[in-house]
Amino acid sequence: MTQLKQLSQAAALCALMAAGAAHAGEVEVLHWWTSGGEAKAATALKATLQKQGHTWKDFAVAGGGGDSAMTVLKSRVVSGNAPAAAQIKGPSLQEWAAEGVLTNVDAVAKAGKWDEVIPPVVANIMKYKGHYIAAPVNVHRVNWLWVNPEALKKAGTKLPTTWDEFFVTAEALKKAGIIPVAHGGQNWQDFTVFESVALGVGGVDFYKKALVQLDPATLTGPQMEKVLTTFKRIKDYTDKNAPGRDWNLATAMVIKGEAGMQLMGDWAKGEFIAAGKTPGKDFICAAAPGTQKSFTFNIDSFALFKLKNAANEKAQQDLATAIMSPEFQELFNLNKGSIPVRTGMKMDKFDDCAKQSAADFAADAKTGTLVPSIAHGMAVPAAAEGAMKDVVSQFWNSDKMTAKDAQTRLAAAAKSK
Repeated sequence: MTQLKQLSQAAALCALMAAGAAHAGEVEVLHWWTSGGEAKAATALKATLQKQGHTWKDFAVAGGGGDSAMTVLKSRVVSGNAPAAAQIKGPSLQEWAAEGVLTNVDAVAKAGKWDEVIPPVVANIMKYKGHYIAAPVNVHRVNWLWVNPEALKKAGTKLPTTWDEFFVTAEALKKAGIIPVAHGGQNWQDFTVFESVALGVGGVDFYKKALVQLDPATLTGPQMEKVLTTFKRIKDYTDKNAPGRDWNLATAMVIKGEAGMQLMGDWAKGEFIAAGKTPGKDFICAAAPGTQKSFTFNIDSFALFKLKNAANEKAQQDLATAIMSPEFQELFNLNKGSIPVRTGMKMDKFDDCAKQSAADFAADAKTGTLVPSIAHGMAVPAAAEGAMKDVVSQFWNSDKMTAKDAQTRLAAAAKSK
């Protein structure tokens, strides 16, 4: 009798395992999180899925701005072999959805009450024709200035809050033998600096007209000339090895005290944290000069592609559920340097930079001073964004192009379809 009971238990266990295996699927995820803090964040998502019995197939394509990843994704989709999920954001989500290759996740969104916990400014980006086609992971603030306080102390200077003060600080750092500005000469990094200058010099209304609405009169007007002139002045305070440098290597220069400042989004904070540094003590996070009352946002999200395998579809739905869970939102954003996209999250485990970011995001959402980052694919169609990035980098690297020339080219680039 005991033997029969053992056999029957073994058979039941096998049936359970088989049922589990039948429901377990593979989720292939395309992303470009390959640096220290980002890689930890990606690992957190992988662990969450594996706990549910699914197989994670990592499809990481290096390159901070994601341009390389998008090239690879296009070839995969065209060949009918799309991954389950891909890191896509902003207007590009709508472009992919219009191609008919994305699946909607309304059932997951309804079960998770996404409309109640995601701010409307974010939810609208995640939807196509009223249906959720992507899961948002986080909110990054782009208009940050990262500073090594020890470098300021050595140079006998202070944290700048305006662009005039920025150049005074940069000059003091230069005289002290410290590289004033850590920078990586890649077009998305050039434009990250450029849009912070545009917001700080021109203000929110100017930024919206020039870099969201792409208004020709604003792009060619006197305010834009001032923005470009200010932007170009920064180059004199970068080092000769900047061209081609990855953003995280520029951040490392600030961490080590080789450089004093970096203008970069809050993914840079993940690098400081990964290096064991404490905000407020080992490094300072401050709004880019002149942008204290505004917030340039960059939202990472995963678009979900149509699949043919039912088990993989289940894994894909579980991925979307996991991404929006409070537990994952906390774990992921603690590693990534960003803040949760879910509202009403407890921020007690987060550092002072994140708490400031969350408070500013909520305040700016109410005052209408949240603006999408054009450098990070949140503001305009990809063709216009790419063409404008090229112009800004050409201006940055040219000794002959005038601000007026750059304005004319920017206005032309903005019309790219």
